[in-house]
Amino acid sequence: MKKVALFFAIIWVFSQSLSAQVNDINTFFDQTDQFLKSYVKNGKVAYEKLNNNAQLNQLTDFVGRASLSNLDAATTQAFYINAYNLLVIKGAVANYPLTSVLNVNGFFDSKKYKVAGQSLTLNQIEKDRLLKTYKDSRFHFVLVCGAVGCPPITNFAYRPEKLESQLQSQTRKALNNAQFIRVDAANQSVSLSQIFEWYSSDFGGSKTSALAFINKYRSQKIPADYKIQFYTYDWSLNEQPSGNGSIDVEEVTDFDASEGNNAARYVVSAAIPKRTTETKIFNNLYTQQTGDGETLIDRSTFFTSWLSFVYGVSDRFNAGFDLRYRRVSNDRASASPFSVLGNPQGAVTRQGITSIGPKIRWAPTAKLPNFSIQSAFWFPVGENLQGNGQLPFIDWDGATWWTQFFNDFPLGNNFSLFTEIDFMIEDIGSRAEGDINRISTPATVILSYFPNPQTTFYFLNGVSPYWQQDFDYFAQSGLGFKYQFTRKFEVELLYTAFTNEFLQENNGRASTFNFGLRFNR
Repeated sequence: MKKVALFFAIIWVFSQSLSAQVNDINTFFDQTDQFLKSYVKNGKVAYEKLNNNAQLNQLTDFVGRASLSNLDAATTQAFYINAYNLLVIKGAVANYPLTSVLNVNGFFDSKKYKVAGQSLTLNQIEKDRLLKTYKDSRFHFVLVCGAVGCPPITNFAYRPEKLESQLQSQTRKALNNAQFIRVDAANQSVSLSQIFEWYSSDFGGSKTSALAFINKYRSQKIPADYKIQFYTYDWSLNEQPSGNGSIDVEEVTDFDASEGNNAARYVVSAAIPKRTTETKIFNNLYTQQTGDGETLIDRSTFFTSWLSFVYGVSDRFNAGFDLRYRRVSNDRASASPFSVLGNPQGAVTRQGITSIGPKIRWAPTAKLPNFSIQSAFWFPVGENLQGNGQLPFIDWDGATWWTQFFNDFPLGNNFSLFTEIDFMIEDIGSRAEGDINRISTPATVILSYFPNPQTTFYFLNGVSPYWQQDFDYFAQSGLGFKYQFTRKFEVELLYTAFTNEFLQENNGRASTFNFGLRFNR
């Protein structure tokens, strides 16, 4: 046990040091999100309420001292997008009241701000740090210049783990907006924002190439033979009407509304982003009653608590560990299944940490971000885990290798289908007499419904065949519920009912009660 304690101490120190390195940038994204939700509504900013605003000052102070070394591309891009939008607000507030940022000399090309330790203008952030470096024309639809003519500023922060979907969503919204792309079918013409004129090279260098770019994102394509012209840019300040102040947000969405609540959920099959962590605690209480004829005699209950920790080595490769703690109780059939959590009188009980080992999660292709492979190898902890005449079975004496193949398929706006196929070998290397490796291939299907971005209801069906000389299996069905209190904290409840040949032969019944917690940093 001393070795186990030392192992956990090392893991804890390691995880804390990694978390500390990313805590500031993650806090920046979180606090930017809170700030925008408080002071942005319908693409307009409550500038009059932001004079000497402590939250804005703290965010722009962090922009100046942030360290971008060793950050992945998505995190760096998200940082610069948020930094640009915050500094535009900062510049407008510093000169408020005003009717247009163009009334401030050098607003974009002379006024310099400290950004990640460097002195940069707004134009340098946009052109040098983003457009020239990453060559992504969609930046034009998320960088907001403080004017009504810009695509509207969002009331949420851009985040590395969602940046691709956010860029796509905001580009689609802008290019399908009738005020931004003004189609005149009667005269077979279209008027474009001067953004497409000023940054022509970013859209192919001609009017026709700009139209081709626009049509990639439009629901209703614009005919290629339409006459193309540019309307005058509206440089009026994108200000909320006087008196709106800090607002209650009734329409907060950091996803494309056309994609429904499905787009806002946490996808469990995806790898976590680079330099982030995920900690899960999943508690499973399995209880079965068996009898003689129609009389139930015995109840066996296993309570298992899994602690799972992974760290984003890269955006598609995560590494961490699993720990398994178990309690077992063999009691009379009438005993409560939850008595295993206490000290039931007359029951045969046992408890302890039974296994620990490394795990990895890998998303092999960026084209299928919701497909991943997870593999763990658990080493047994303790002696005589399989029990004897005095001690009940609590776990296998040998090691366990468990590999899972996950995939998730969105179904319309508010549903998804999650699939999992596993390959598991239990009791590897056991020296107990008569032991054989248990090989199973569990398969699970989960249909989920999302009535809102925070809530999930799901239906589970699974079967697990055991490929050994005496073939065995179990099947389960269940109903579950998840709730995201925040993007980083989620709770889960699940109930399932089991069946297999043993239970059928002994007139038995079995079920599980499950409670899970997920924390992300």
